[in-house]
Amino acid sequence: MTTPALPKEPGALRRRLRGVLIALFLLLLYGWTLTDLSLNTKGFAQGWIITQNIFKGLFSPEWSYTGEVLLRLFESIEMAFLGTFIAAILAIPFGFWAAARKNRPYALGPLSGKWVLSAIRTFPEIILAVVFIVAVGPGAFAGILALGVHSIGMLGKLYSEAIESIDPGPIEALEAAGANKLQILWYAILPQVLPEFASFAIYRFEINVRAATVLGIVGAGGIGTPLIFALQGYAWSRVGIIMLGIIVTVTIIDGLSGYIRARLV
Repeated sequence: MTTPALPKEPGALRRRLRGVLIALFLLLLYGWTLTDLSLNTKGFAQGWIITQNIFKGLFSPEWSYTGEVLLRLFESIEMAFLGTFIAAILAIPFGFWAAARKNRPYALGPLSGKWVLSAIRTFPEIILAVVFIVAVGPGAFAGILALGVHSIGMLGKLYSEAIESIDPGPIEALEAAGANKLQILWYAILPQVLPEFASFAIYRFEINVRAATVLGIVGAGGIGTPLIFALQGYAWSRVGIIMLGIIVTVTIIDGLSGYIRARLV
């Protein structure tokens, strides 16, 4: 007795053909990119040598430099905290501005708010740091401003999405009871969004700690300044202790951030 053949799924051949065409397009794009950029293969050899030296420094760090590393790491954490704290507060009105209403999803107000937040996010922290260094001079203050401004764009976007996804039930109940807009905001909206706001702010602080370690490269304070000096001076043992400090600090903050955010939401 022969088993009857299963009917072929309609459109299967078309999906396979589409997948092959997409893969072929990506391969062609990859090849074109490699040839168009004219990559210098000598740079790979130099980069491999530097990578080896950095790993050697990680296994033979300059322990006598630990005190300076801790001070600079603490400065980076302070920069990240102050930048995030400022942004977490200032992003709240931006979040309400950019939050779309369900009955008016394409209203001019939310669209303009989203455009402003997108414009703020366009510039990465390191570019903003260069701008603020020119404005206020090199140091941690320029780094704090750079982290804060960029974080407003990111947190404002996340805040607006949290506001858009709130449960309308409590709002409708308060409106039916005759509550004014301030009472609706205080009793129906803020209790729903504040835990998410706090979670987003903590997550942003975690990101800003990483970003603060880089801003010192352009003179915006933090651990990045001694790191770039050590790299330029080929002081690999000093690079090693700085890298170890960054790795340990970021790992601890990641763990604490994940634990706190899990408890909030």
